[in-house]
Amino acid sequence: MPDAARVEIVVLSGPLTGNRYSLADSDFVIGASPSCSLQLSEPGIAHQHCAIRRARSGWHLIELSPGRGAFVNGLRTASQELHDGDQIEIGQTDLVFRDRQSSAMETSTPPPLLRACSILILFRALASASQEAAIAVLEEQIISLIGDLLPIRGGVILLGDGEASLGKEARQRGMDVDMIRKLAREGVVSDAEQMFVAVPVYARQQLAGAIQVSISPDQAAPYEAERAPEILSAVSVLAGAAIENVREVEALRNQNTLLSEQIHRGESGLIGESAGMRNLRATIERVAPRDTTVLILGESGTGKELVARALHRQSTRAAGPFVALNCAALTEHLLESELFGHEKGAFTGAVALKKGKLELAQGGTVFLDEIGELAPSLQAKFLRVLQEHEFDRVGGTRTLRLDVRLIAATNRDLASEVRKGTFREDLFHRLNVVALHTLPLRERREDILPLARHFLQLAATRHRRAIGEFSPEAEMLLHFYHWPGNVRELENAVERAAVLGSCETVLAEDLPDAIRGVGEIGEGSAPPLERSVGEAKRDTVMRAWREAAGDYKTAAAILEMHPNSLLRLIRKLGIREILRAI
Repeated sequence: MPDAARVEIVVLSGPLTGNRYSLADSDFVIGASPSCSLQLSEPGIAHQHCAIRRARSGWHLIELSPGRGAFVNGLRTASQELHDGDQIEIGQTDLVFRDRQSSAMETSTPPPLLRACSILILFRALASASQEAAIAVLEEQIISLIGDLLPIRGGVILLGDGEASLGKEARQRGMDVDMIRKLAREGVVSDAEQMFVAVPVYARQQLAGAIQVSISPDQAAPYEAERAPEILSAVSVLAGAAIENVREVEALRNQNTLLSEQIHRGESGLIGESAGMRNLRATIERVAPRDTTVLILGESGTGKELVARALHRQSTRAAGPFVALNCAALTEHLLESELFGHEKGAFTGAVALKKGKLELAQGGTVFLDEIGELAPSLQAKFLRVLQEHEFDRVGGTRTLRLDVRLIAATNRDLASEVRKGTFREDLFHRLNVVALHTLPLRERREDILPLARHFLQLAATRHRRAIGEFSPEAEMLLHFYHWPGNVRELENAVERAAVLGSCETVLAEDLPDAIRGVGEIGEGSAPPLERSVGEAKRDTVMRAWREAAGDYKTAAAILEMHPNSLLRLIRKLGIREILRAI
């Protein structure tokens, strides 16, 4: 039987990160109960979830609550024999099983294979870890496994994204930065006199880490020291494979998150042939390929996000994610968390690590709408993002590098806000590298009907309506309305008409009252344009009534309206008595 004193469980993530628990003859029970050997308070954990039990053949993970189970090395199991270095996932907590006694004994499975699997699993955990305590424990476990292969007295593992990132990490840990440069140039660095070996770790042909160990002169035989670069290089290959796997999984998760946010959101594009729209599209074509910050200015509802999406689609980052965030939709605290992300336990309710919009947009574009609503404290943090291309998660201690293109938008006059002292001048100049202006609909009326027809096609498909055009009267109302809500108001008005309409043509009475300009205000208070529209309606109805000799169904056919719709319009126009006299 193995010596239990050398068998332990190490917590890699969660509030108990870094804690070690020695295993004895009795069951090591994991669950939510205070009587458990390891108590986990997170949701979804059973009273007695599972146990690690000693048997003649070794140690086993046993399910205690049917259906709850656990994951061993990424695979769900109800009962699993455990080996040194196995990673156990229960809920949101990661553990590692260490059995140093069995790793030193001969088994039917070759020890090098077991160690290789353990190293691969631990490097996966290290590449995805964010808490310093978990990183320290994982690094210690990996160095310990390397110590089973080589006589070493210690070692260091660095992970990063490129030579500059690794150099910064090495500097923070008091290491020789020149070592990273040598690794990038030479591949393997060793010193027989100093008794150390260092190797680079590559993921997707990019420098992603470094492993350095110190050979113990008291234990090292000459042939062992000679084999150190070869063995350590093999470990670095496993590390690179693990890092690639973690990055692929993260990319898939990020893509899934973005797709779930964007589902049912149509990208209608920039529609219109007015001079203003043609100039805007031409400017976008020139600016999009340049990886510069863009500030989009314009009234609410003028399609600023569509301009941002067009910039993204035509940029070199088109294959990357497009992440949008409205700065006015959240409180300061929630906006900071949504933008930068947070670590588990950073504040009450932070039950798990959450990546922010900036991190989710790596390699792509971030669009921040209503940037003028940023609180002063967030303005300062965001300025750092623009200047240094790095940020920290809320509650985090590790600085993360950022590779995104920033596009911001506002309906405010930021220059005026700067003069009033409510918006930082340095941030304004960082944002205002290239400014694009979106025009309100009232200044490009020739685009109103093309946009309306486009929205009608979308609404007809979405609501399964056989509706494809506007009546002449409806088109006239759409064209002359002043559209204070711009394109957003137009889209909503068309969708309402598509839902409420009763025939294959959108009629004037299907449009909102504000657009029809009747029934809501009296003649004396109506603006001149609305009075003219009302008078045109009366004249048109009265002319059709005369042609139909007072037959309302025939008059409706002349007007291409449903008879009931005509009767409603007559009531709203207040001309029932006049028509009776005709």
